[in-house]
Amino acid sequence: MRKLFLLFLLSQSVTPVILAMPAGPQPTGDSLKIYNKVLSTKEMKEDLLLFRDIREKANSGLYRYRTKKQVDSIYNVAFKEIRKPLSTTEYFKIILRLTDFEGSCHNYTEVGKDLMDFYARQRGYFPYDLKYIEGKIIFNNQTKEIPAGSRVLSINGVPDTSLMQSFYKYFSADGFNTTQKWSGSVHRSFNYRYMIEYGVKDKFTVTFNPPYSKEVKTVTLPAVTLDARKENQKNRYSAGVDSLIDYNTQPKYSFRMIDQGTGLLSFRIFSMADGADDPRFPGYVRFIDSVFQALDKNAVPNLILDIRSNPGGSDPTFEQPMMYLTDHPFKENKSAYANFDRDTIPYMQYFWGVGTDTKWGPEQIKEGRKFLKGYLLPYKDGKSYQDSVHNPVYYPKQPAYKGHLYLLIDENTASAASHLASLVRAYARNTTIVGVETVGGYYCHNGHAGLVYELPHSKIKTKFSIMYVEQDAPVKPNQPEGRGIMPDYEVWQNYEDYMKQKDSQVAYVLRLISEKK
Repeated sequence: MRKLFLLFLLSQSVTPVILAMPAGPQPTGDSLKIYNKVLSTKEMKEDLLLFRDIREKANSGLYRYRTKKQVDSIYNVAFKEIRKPLSTTEYFKIILRLTDFEGSCHNYTEVGKDLMDFYARQRGYFPYDLKYIEGKIIFNNQTKEIPAGSRVLSINGVPDTSLMQSFYKYFSADGFNTTQKWSGSVHRSFNYRYMIEYGVKDKFTVTFNPPYSKEVKTVTLPAVTLDARKENQKNRYSAGVDSLIDYNTQPKYSFRMIDQGTGLLSFRIFSMADGADDPRFPGYVRFIDSVFQALDKNAVPNLILDIRSNPGGSDPTFEQPMMYLTDHPFKENKSAYANFDRDTIPYMQYFWGVGTDTKWGPEQIKEGRKFLKGYLLPYKDGKSYQDSVHNPVYYPKQPAYKGHLYLLIDENTASAASHLASLVRAYARNTTIVGVETVGGYYCHNGHAGLVYELPHSKIKTKFSIMYVEQDAPVKPNQPEGRGIMPDYEVWQNYEDYMKQKDSQVAYVLRLISEKK
């Protein structure tokens, strides 16, 4: 069951990626018109009514940040927009706005597999990497046409600000947070998302300022295949710094001493064990204990806890380090519930699975029902509450860390990782938080069990988490409602450090430590 639970969690936390298709001649008649079919007003209306009803019956967080009047209003706009036939991608953008409006970083919506596969086959990708630095689009490869560090002013005639804003709807966040939208609109948008938003292009006309220059230059770059884009991304200018917080290239957890007085404990993803009964879990617990034993034995005065770009994972993994950082017992949450009967999942005829890549069969559905039956209490008063067995009390452990904790967070810290950041903010001793507001919320989130539904006419898949979770997070004056965990010092990667290939956030923490001496 715990393995299934981890599958639920990771399917929420990690955005699915288009798979590369074999390069070569495309099938006869392989055109966008085939896969991006025009939907009738009747088809769109039926899908939209179903989409709304699924959210009403299965999404317990629908009205967490928006009133019913506000939700009704945005749906009324959507119904007006479908009074004439639209292509699937145009209709998809409407559904995206509705998904994003709910305010949950666990929400995800995707066009049908045939259309996604079509995009993966195209020689229509922007060839190089782009990076969000100080509110600007920065060219992130060193090429003869455009040097690394150049500011991109426009692409194919669309100004930089308009480009970024057009992609905000693709990146859902808890509450009203916008930090991941800003960076995601650059880092993660010039792939299939660009094709959905602006169509498949065979070239990209880029207007830019070279580094440290106001001169305006224009270059036209040919579009490339997905494989070619991936190769160029490997060679991006910032690869060395980026890789330090990439769970695809780094160990899931690690510890090292930066110097005699400062330790660095890093968690790149909380998937080191599926649960307490996983054979890997005791080894992970021993590792955590050994770290804090060493910190105590050597009286290390400073500890940096780095959870930047950690997309989440499974409990009880993220609670383990917290027990050494607090004098206060804590729980995962004060309350968690689904708003439907655990024995009657709404609209099962449209249920797809827990991730958008694979449809569940009868045996998986059977196991999923079994999981929910063991995880939720019987339906009562309109809710199925989480079983208390799955929400234990965690108590402080010895040796308690007595030094100063520096927590590193960023806009991609999500799900279980942002939950750890919430606990640190709530209960940790002697703590300074540095970085960028997390995409995951401080007070609450919709998380745990992600379900995917497929709309019958458009084939759009939509995912959301069924559990509304009120975290064990006392009210704090520096933690506004509807926001992620707020840093004490907001620090983004800055341009000068980017050009020097330096980690701005770690450098800032080390400077704080140095100034304290």
